[in-house]
Amino acid sequence: MRSRSNSGVRLDGYARMVHQTILCHQNPVTGLLPASYDQKDAWVRDNVYSILAVWGLGLAYRKNADRDEDKAKAYELEQSVVKLMRGLLHCMIRQVDKVESFKYSQSTKDSLHAKYNTKTCATVVGDDQWGHLQMDATSVYLLFLAQMTASGLHIIHSLDEVNFIQNLVFYIEAAYKTADFGIWERGDKTNQGISELNASSVGMAKAALEALDELDLFGVKGGPQSVIHVLADEVQHCQSILNSLLPRASTSKEVDASLLSVISFPAFAVEDNELVEVTKQEIITKLQGRYGCCRFLRDGYKTPKEDPNRLYYEPAELKLFENIECEWPLFWTYFILDGVFSGNAEQVQEYREALEEVLIKGKNGVPLLPELYSVPPEKVDEEYQNPHTVDRVPMGKLPHMWGQSLYILGSLMAEGFLAPGEIDPLNRRFSTVPKPDVVVQVSILAETEEIKAILKDKGIAVETIAEVHPIRVQPARILSHIYSSLGCNSRMKLSGRPYRHMGVLGTSKLYDIRKTIFTFTPQFIDQQQFYLALDNNMIVEMLRTDLSYLCSRWRMTGQPTITFPISHTMLDEDGTSLNSSILAALRKMQDGYFGGARIQTGKLSEFLVTSCCTHLSFMDTGPESKLYSEDYDDNCTELEFYNWTNGYDSTSNDVHMYVPAKILQAARPSLNLLDSPHPPQEDQVPSVRVEIHLPRDQCGEVDFKALVLQLKETSNLQEQADILYVLYNMKGPDWDTGLYDEGSATVRELLTELYGKAGDIRHWGLIRCISGILRKKVEALDEACTDLLSHQKHLTVGLPPEPREKTISAPLPYEALTQLIDEASEGDMNISILTQEILVYLAMYMRTQPGLFAEMFRLRIGLIIQVMATELAQSLRCSAEEATDGLMNLSPSAMKNLLHHILSGKEFGVERSVRPTDSNTSPAISIHEIGAVGATKTERTGITQLKSEIKQSNGGHTLGIDLMSPSFLSPGTSMTLSSGSFTSACDEQTFKDNRQGQWQRRRRLDGALNRVPIGFYQKVWKVLQKCHGLSVEGFVLPSSTTREMTPGEIKFSVHVESVLNRVPQPEYRQLLVEAILVLTMMADIEIHSIGSIIAVEKIVHIANDLFLQEQKTLGADDTMLAKDPASGICTLLYDSAPSGRFGTMTYLSKAAATYVQEFLPHSICAMQ
Repeated sequence: MRSRSNSGVRLDGYARMVHQTILCHQNPVTGLLPASYDQKDAWVRDNVYSILAVWGLGLAYRKNADRDEDKAKAYELEQSVVKLMRGLLHCMIRQVDKVESFKYSQSTKDSLHAKYNTKTCATVVGDDQWGHLQMDATSVYLLFLAQMTASGLHIIHSLDEVNFIQNLVFYIEAAYKTADFGIWERGDKTNQGISELNASSVGMAKAALEALDELDLFGVKGGPQSVIHVLADEVQHCQSILNSLLPRASTSKEVDASLLSVISFPAFAVEDNELVEVTKQEIITKLQGRYGCCRFLRDGYKTPKEDPNRLYYEPAELKLFENIECEWPLFWTYFILDGVFSGNAEQVQEYREALEEVLIKGKNGVPLLPELYSVPPEKVDEEYQNPHTVDRVPMGKLPHMWGQSLYILGSLMAEGFLAPGEIDPLNRRFSTVPKPDVVVQVSILAETEEIKAILKDKGIAVETIAEVHPIRVQPARILSHIYSSLGCNSRMKLSGRPYRHMGVLGTSKLYDIRKTIFTFTPQFIDQQQFYLALDNNMIVEMLRTDLSYLCSRWRMTGQPTITFPISHTMLDEDGTSLNSSILAALRKMQDGYFGGARIQTGKLSEFLVTSCCTHLSFMDTGPESKLYSEDYDDNCTELEFYNWTNGYDSTSNDVHMYVPAKILQAARPSLNLLDSPHPPQEDQVPSVRVEIHLPRDQCGEVDFKALVLQLKETSNLQEQADILYVLYNMKGPDWDTGLYDEGSATVRELLTELYGKAGDIRHWGLIRCISGILRKKVEALDEACTDLLSHQKHLTVGLPPEPREKTISAPLPYEALTQLIDEASEGDMNISILTQEILVYLAMYMRTQPGLFAEMFRLRIGLIIQVMATELAQSLRCSAEEATDGLMNLSPSAMKNLLHHILSGKEFGVERSVRPTDSNTSPAISIHEIGAVGATKTERTGITQLKSEIKQSNGGHTLGIDLMSPSFLSPGTSMTLSSGSFTSACDEQTFKDNRQGQWQRRRRLDGALNRVPIGFYQKVWKVLQKCHGLSVEGFVLPSSTTREMTPGEIKFSVHVESVLNRVPQPEYRQLLVEAILVLTMMADIEIHSIGSIIAVEKIVHIANDLFLQEQKTLGADDTMLAKDPASGICTLLYDSAPSGRFGTMTYLSKAAATYVQEFLPHSICAMQ
């Protein structure tokens, strides 16, 4: 008999350890592992982690087999792994109805359970008796199902199970927007059952989605039906949310050691190496102790100060846990594995030695990893005084099976029994390796032969949609419909993927469907959407956005291919030449560079070899799918699919699918200015400003027949809209006007017809107005809202103050969201439609330029609209009414541009070209950048100089129609340049650039955007430590807040913001921020207290009085020192720079010192 090699003997030693600490607990029927001797239930996450040592040992035996007996051991160990993974599958598949419900609801009540009965796979507690929704648990199961399948294990046995796993993919797809209870099952750290978005869940879901994509669950024995499909856009959603969260873990946890599982083994979910290092260092500096790492700051679990008789904590109680949080050796096992995967032998050695010190020797000398180390109750005060000095005692489970398993796995890898590639066959460990440059392939197609000819005249050779046959071109919505049949299974009552819009990564691949190649146009081309696609400049903007997004996010094999169709809506009004913006974009793409992306233009047929192509095997027909058609396919989807794939005629005119049918070809009517019949009252705002002399009959009632006649006779589009609006309100949308001799002509049909005419001539004010009347909504509105919320931005809609201004802090279904916007707009359709439009633009910028939103946690859309109108009023030197009218008449691309300038703080100019009053197109206002700004100091504080440039010609003409009531511009906001101190500037005939008004404007912008200096909220936290609270307009921010929240958590920042947002005037709010900054400087002084409750607005008013006194002594008159009626603050103070002799900081410092002087050392007061 051959003797055992040294490695074989050492492996046998690990095998004994695995049997004595893990496998001896495995249930022989279900294969599940109980949590411990005391807790008999099986947790999904703990089970997956606990079996990894068994899987690793099996792989090591297979690799280092000395004799047949070793191969038998390898097989036995692998089958133990398969048994456990199938046991968990049985637990989850019994809850298939929950998976189906959760795809649509994302509700905590519909989530899979977190733990099951070890003996029966049954549930053990009710839906609402535990924090069951833990996306990371489901995700870690799917991630290792993929890794184990790739390593050769056969876990999934039937197509029913494949369909169930496909639906679990849909279940975790929503992780980026789903608040769950997280890896510690607690949600918010107060442990009161409040779910929150967790970076550990989002990261693990991202890893699982990437690992499962295109994986055959039957391994080498599988076929097309057993392949899992994942949409790349869902992965990228998770990626961007994860990047925006890290190094924070959630809104209530500024750091969490569980992030080690996301930035390193097993997820390797972060691609940015710098972010990985920053997160790792945060964990080491804030959480590492002598026995392991704390889970998170102020974690009360099993500390001597925790009350074991209740589950939840009182918010102020959290401070008691500071510096005595339990330390978990588990996290050192992650550091060992991280060192092995990154090739850092020093780190591996350091943590292995540290871990040896905290292991406990069990029976027969087996090393056991305890769950945690706690401070002994009698030594708590000592630990408070000198953190990390007291000797701790082990508590909790022994061994902690999850930690024990990772300890064994780390040892096997550190000693060379396993290579990283064996435990990570899908190569996730290379996520931070730089990716090659992306070249975006763009195929430009003409909708018709006429358009092809127009393009040829401009030197752009393209094919028509018909000419690319046999490749077929379809809009993005068709792809959404195709994917909705993925994972269908009628036996299990699984409906497949919920219908959602396709992202640009999804539409940039070619698809092999039933042996035919399909390409899909981007979502923004689809003209069923809102009115944004009517603006050709907006189409160019959206194309640029998509190209830059593709460049930074494309991770698939092959190059992305965008199919860009040129339709007749992209021609100029005469229909004989191409729109200049579209033409310029095509030329840039031909030159090879556009929107920051490298571009290769060409024919679709040339791109077939280099493109990324996905075979949608679930759509295949053939003997197998005939066999399963009853179970796996929805007949109606089949039929619909058959019609559009097989009924396609390459010579037919089926190419008009991109554009809405034109109902009427309108003559170009003249447009007259309309005035409001009644001055708007202060409380009640007319939704649309209408001036119609309503014809009356003999009884004094409105004569509707005469009104319809009036409608028939007028050729003015605005008058037509006004009449239809009256009819809509008084007779309802379905009232038949009898306008046409043949067929019906309901109010709704006529409005739709008018919408088409206004669209043809790009009359944006009218388009928005009719959109409001018809309740047209943005199709992707809820997705845009969710995107912003997922990036930890709360939203408010409507104008301040509350209760009119309504906060959105969790994703809402489409109907609820639009209803909330309508309520907040108080019936003003224009505000409602603008709110939706701006919501979409904010989401676009969040996707491509998240840096614009730094230090902003709440986006107040009502205030943003108000500031946009104010900017127009000041830049164009016009009245509030003209400014609101101008805002409504901006094209979508100009509106988006204006929003960008306000967000970024760049200099911009507003220019208007005044047309004769009978012009029927929108008054042209363009927004353009002026140039680079050199104010580096102010840029650092988030305030950048803004100037306005006006080029005015043909003075005296009015700006256009007034469609929008100006009442939403609050009385506290100065709408035009103040008279008095600025009269000399206004008297000049040519308006020159001047600095007057610029600081008030900056404060207004920063106040409206909630923009504060970097580190502001951490400084507020320090101030609260030295006083009883801060009072803003009667609302108190108590110092007890710091007992619950730590300085770096988002929850604290949002809390402070919500108190500041009680102030409706943005510039006044910004002065309060400056006053608090002065207080933070005082808090840095080595004194115990700076007062009880500090009324911040009193400091501002004292500063205002000091300013007024000084200005009066210098000879300023009352006109110059006019006060803002809403806040009582001198307008000139609003417009003072922060620094300098007359700077706001000078007066605020004096005021603050006066206010809190009794608490300050006398020398400080003397200095002030």
